[in-house]
Amino acid sequence: MVEIFHKELENLKSDVLKMGALSTGMLCEAVESLKDLDVPKAEAVQARKIELAAQNIKLEEEALRLIALYQPMAVDMRTIACVLKMVTALNRIGRYGKDIAKVAQEIAPGPHIKKIVSIPHMNSLVCSMIHDALEAFQTCNIDKLKNFSERDNDVDALRYSIFRECLSYMIENPQNITMCTHYILVARYLERCGDHACDMAEEIIYMASGNRVQIK
Repeated sequence: MVEIFHKELENLKSDVLKMGALSTGMLCEAVESLKDLDVPKAEAVQARKIELAAQNIKLEEEALRLIALYQPMAVDMRTIACVLKMVTALNRIGRYGKDIAKVAQEIAPGPHIKKIVSIPHMNSLVCSMIHDALEAFQTCNIDKLKNFSERDNDVDALRYSIFRECLSYMIENPQNITMCTHYILVARYLERCGDHACDMAEEIIYMASGNRVQIK
């Protein structure tokens, strides 16, 4: 019975990683579609929201089934609790990717202002945080999560930098208002994705060590 439970728990963790790859892929490809004003790529991201929603429901139901059937304790219970929190965070990250893809569709064919400001760099920082959180979840090695507070501060600083830069462009030329408003909105989406990466990191640290930490 115990062996079956642990096998099913490992399968659940594997499925969470697959959902992580899906949601992170949606986010990164959405920003690429925005950068390149690639409407077909944006449409492809939007279409994956159905798969994302299906995985969200499936994993939540499987986690609850394992709790009801096996009544796990200690690290096993912390693992399932972590799964439930991560599924929620990954679903929201993927949905932010969908929203960014929608922005790409709305502003195409452009052109961009100042090479889309610092949004691609901000996205790179956020996606690296999500990737490190998923790796820590897989390996239970939390070393890469120890500097998440500093990394989150960098993401927050970029959001405000983008806001200030866009504000200056809007003051210079009112025709920039619509495009810059979209940039500010995307920066906010990316900041929230960074927050979700921090939420996942907190749960993973608790799962692996039993210690509660507050990153943000």
